[in-house]
Amino acid sequence: MLSGQGNEECERVIMGLSAGSITFLLRDHFGKPTPPPRLPVLDELIKTILSQNTSDRNRDLAFDALKKRYPGWKDILASPPGELESVIAPAGLGATRGRTIRELLERAFADGGESFPDLEGVTREEGMRTLTSIRGVGPKTAACVLLFSCRIPAFPVDTHIHRVTRRLGLLPEGADRVKAQEVLEKYFPPDVYLEAHLNLIRLGREICRSRKTQCVSCPLQGVCRTGVFSKRGEK
Repeated sequence: MLSGQGNEECERVIMGLSAGSITFLLRDHFGKPTPPPRLPVLDELIKTILSQNTSDRNRDLAFDALKKRYPGWKDILASPPGELESVIAPAGLGATRGRTIRELLERAFADGGESFPDLEGVTREEGMRTLTSIRGVGPKTAACVLLFSCRIPAFPVDTHIHRVTRRLGLLPEGADRVKAQEVLEKYFPPDVYLEAHLNLIRLGREICRSRKTQCVSCPLQGVCRTGVFSKRGEK
């Protein structure tokens, strides 16, 4: 521990790399991202379910098709078998997603309707427990709902963030996305979760891709373990 440094501050420095440095360098390169519009909790939950293992474009096509076809979420429960799956086809996995959404809505309208789940005034921990108690909702989906709909600090980890932070050396060896979320929520200060989340995703999509990485264009190349090694011809 550095002299005068508290436990919380130490957790925000890994391998000599501070959360503040990453946030600043990404902001300097990409700018401060504009948060997406806030949606009602149930809307955000369904939209995030549609986003699992697909592109943002396909998610948005499916979500927009749902909103166009059904005036209210309860109308889905009265729809004929197979219709919902057809409407959300652009997102893929129609049968699985359709079953998850139907089960969610059945529970929602048994427990308060479109105000379900009620997250008013909850803590992050309470919100995570409530959301992950819903079948088909894991830690990433729950964190997305808290962060984007409720503006409750949480740090969702998708495939891009997982890849980027692993290459940066921020994650323990073999850490999965659930563990990564736990680590990154301790690493970044809560007031920059949204900014860091969005800019790390952008970095992963545009520069630190799974293949054909663009290390020479990366704003973190000077502090990245992989980037520094690659400049020496190492991996």
